[in-house]
Amino acid sequence: MRGINTQTKKIRKKVFEEVARAAYSGGDSESISHKLEGIPYKITPSDVPVYRESIWRERAIAAERVRLALGLSLRPLDKPVHTTEGFEYSNISEKYYEPPLMQVIPSACDMCEHNKIEVSNMCRGCVAHPCMEVCPKNAVSMVNGHALIDQDKCIKCGKCVNICPYHAIIKKVRPCAQACGADAIESDAHGRARINEEKCVSCGQCMISCPFGAIADKSQIFQMIRAIQEREEVIAEIAPAFEGQFGADITPAQVKAALNDCGFSDVYEVALGADIGAVSEAHHYVNEVVNGKLPFLLTSCCPSWSMLAKKYFPETIDSISQELTPMVATARSIKKKHPDAKVVFIGPCAAKKLEASRRTVRSDVDFVITFEELSAIFQAKNIDFNQYEKGRSMHDATGAGRGYAVSGGVSEAIKKCIDEYYPGTEVKIEHAEGLSECKKMLLLAKAGKKDGCMIEGMGCPGGCIAGAGTILPVNSAKAAVARSVKESTVKIPPKDLLEIKLD
Repeated sequence: MRGINTQTKKIRKKVFEEVARAAYSGGDSESISHKLEGIPYKITPSDVPVYRESIWRERAIAAERVRLALGLSLRPLDKPVHTTEGFEYSNISEKYYEPPLMQVIPSACDMCEHNKIEVSNMCRGCVAHPCMEVCPKNAVSMVNGHALIDQDKCIKCGKCVNICPYHAIIKKVRPCAQACGADAIESDAHGRARINEEKCVSCGQCMISCPFGAIADKSQIFQMIRAIQEREEVIAEIAPAFEGQFGADITPAQVKAALNDCGFSDVYEVALGADIGAVSEAHHYVNEVVNGKLPFLLTSCCPSWSMLAKKYFPETIDSISQELTPMVATARSIKKKHPDAKVVFIGPCAAKKLEASRRTVRSDVDFVITFEELSAIFQAKNIDFNQYEKGRSMHDATGAGRGYAVSGGVSEAIKKCIDEYYPGTEVKIEHAEGLSECKKMLLLAKAGKKDGCMIEGMGCPGGCIAGAGTILPVNSAKAAVARSVKESTVKIPPKDLLEIKLD
């Protein structure tokens, strides 16, 4: 469903837009709260339901979305609670959200059946009945001229599914569970989806895969706008995947101008931090892996990949690069120049909201919002890109750093740096995209099959351009990033970039 403007996406955007509009409107806490309480009635403005079987359910779900957009937790199911209950805690100009980040909205979940094999009405009761012949548990029988599966005997092997000549046998899989490479989606007592927080790495793939819009992440747009409204110095750092996200013909100069009109005092490219990371990891690979101190190097820029390695393969921790991620490296370089500023990371990734809040490494990032949320802010501010002059305007980074947005781009940038700084050094590269493939790669590394390699992992299939907070179809986003890399006047960062940019 990525890149398709579905009804669930429209609802999400409308909620973000109205929350942003309420934040920008100013006024006292009571007046803002009143506007927030009215948002569900803007989603469903009449007594005729638009998306569900009743207006009451539509508005109840919209109310939960408003709470998540404010960083608040979902309302309990067993007691009456107003939409804005607890608003006084989130009505601040500081980073705020009540964990966990990813939430299943119970009233929105359709209780999809998971991992169940059934015979559909396409079955023609053929004489060959190969489905019966291949079943290792004799779970398939012919009843009234059609195949029938005994669910108590079925082991979900799928052999009958694959052999049916009419494709009449299907395997039901919950879309969110199928998308989760960490196997974090479970069921509650009522059959609704439930996220196991011990397993979840917050990639957000479940959220974008649910056709009912029942999974959502918490937002910081309200608090960020509050900081802007209070005349604080708020600086945006925007991830390289932004190319093309707000329109095929929209240039970086126009995006920067729009951000300025939304209240940001300045805008930097996160690709600057990617350049810093490429230089750091190039030196790290040569000094640690090529020289035999470490068996392999795991790149660090994707938080979901890093969390996956630490949670499921703790023995690889020493091989995870300790270099700053592009988001953090850019934020630190900004705060060297603007120590009192608040830094907002704008990117494609839901997991960055957790990375910015971790306590083990100071992130210097005050807020994180996604391209999806920024698009809603642009809508709330009535931004017209046609009024801005086209052009690049941002020249903080090189082509290497801008290429980080695409799967394979991180390792490619590091290899280019190694080729330039350490001519003749052999570089062994492996990369995996999607958490399922990342787990396979880590298993091979753990077994000693990837010694000497630099391993790039991306939690989202396609890389950052496929993150949960993106807008564009992946192929279109990939082409836009490729144009940006090609148009970059400087291709790779200088060897001494670390001395230039960081203390």
